[in-house]
Amino acid sequence: MEHLVPTIDDAPAGDDRRPAAWTSTDTRSFAWSVLHERHPVLVDTARAAHPYGHRQADALTRLVEESTAGELLPLPPDRHDAAAWSAWTSAWVGRRWDAAPFLGAESYFYRRLLDAVDFFRPGPWFWLDPFAHQKDAELADPALVEALGALDGLPSLPRTERAATLITDAVWGNKADLGFAAHQHGTGSAAAAGPDSVLVDQTEGLLAALTAAGGGTVCFIADNAGRELLADLVLIDDLLAGGWADEVALHLKPTPYYVSDATTADLASCLRRLERAGGHAESVGRRLRDAFRTGRARVRTHWFYCAPLEFPAMPADLAGEIANCSTTILKGDLNYRRVFGDRHWPAPTPTQQAGGYFPNPFAVLRTLKSDVVLGLDETVADRLDTADAGWRTSGRHAVIQFVDPATAREPRR
Repeated sequence: MEHLVPTIDDAPAGDDRRPAAWTSTDTRSFAWSVLHERHPVLVDTARAAHPYGHRQADALTRLVEESTAGELLPLPPDRHDAAAWSAWTSAWVGRRWDAAPFLGAESYFYRRLLDAVDFFRPGPWFWLDPFAHQKDAELADPALVEALGALDGLPSLPRTERAATLITDAVWGNKADLGFAAHQHGTGSAAAAGPDSVLVDQTEGLLAALTAAGGGTVCFIADNAGRELLADLVLIDDLLAGGWADEVALHLKPTPYYVSDATTADLASCLRRLERAGGHAESVGRRLRDAFRTGRARVRTHWFYCAPLEFPAMPADLAGEIANCSTTILKGDLNYRRVFGDRHWPAPTPTQQAGGYFPNPFAVLRTLKSDVVLGLDETVADRLDTADAGWRTSGRHAVIQFVDPATAREPRR
């Protein structure tokens, strides 16, 4: 499990001049609702789906009680990653979970959930994804037949139009988030947000960067499994088949995380689903399987992707691997929070200001499901604030943003 064992030297450095991190101390906040409303529902879902014994059931109950009303406790010292988590959580242990940075509290909750269900403990529950049943159900959804059949029209589109279409499909695929769906069910907030919209679309900048790179390796940092990963894989196939990239390195989570985050097992499931779909989807699946076999596509993972750290704290080995790629594409809300910082950024803050440290040009394809958003025109942000207080978290808006750290100005929208 070498790729799962971080070192304490990789703990985040001292804070900088960026805004304060989000916490869940405000009971009216989105962050508070995640810790106190979403997480208990997710625990109940996992407990109902598996025949856990008293040991696991009691541990899950204690986790909910601790995270909603108690003090944050350390990971047991005999765990394989206890030293790193001790360093990361040293400022939070003994305090209420609400006082910890929201990103850290969420990450720690999922690490503790795996501990509660004996995910890392040799025995009957070893390496059993507590949310695999939900991912499997999503791939078995009959509605996928029509969605995958709609891909048959792609080959007739011009190259650039096809790539732009698949980028848009990928960003809205990010809406397929099982944890988010459980939280939104019955709240009415998504319906109140109005029509879906892409608030910033810098697809042109991303495609220009891919063209300028003349191929090379694209680093693709995935988010969710299921429908979203299917859309990502269709885009990755087009990057390779359309000549936008010579190779793609697909970065996945090393273990289950945030309910539906994609692991290598989820990649295998999605490839099998594509290959039995028929039509263009089947062709995509077969081409991708061949690309993984020949090395044009590679699966990568790293412990960092399940750590409570923002991307500026990337360890040197991962940062070096990403730097060797020509361009990076980051999917999803969590990667957005990590690459720019899960902090109180004013919405008009240039993405270049927050993302200028990154080792290569990158794009973020993200549906808004948390408070952090940057790079918006001030009038747009003001209009949305007036129309709907929950627009940042409703999942009804998206951004496609491109940042080139080598430039001194914000990319043109």
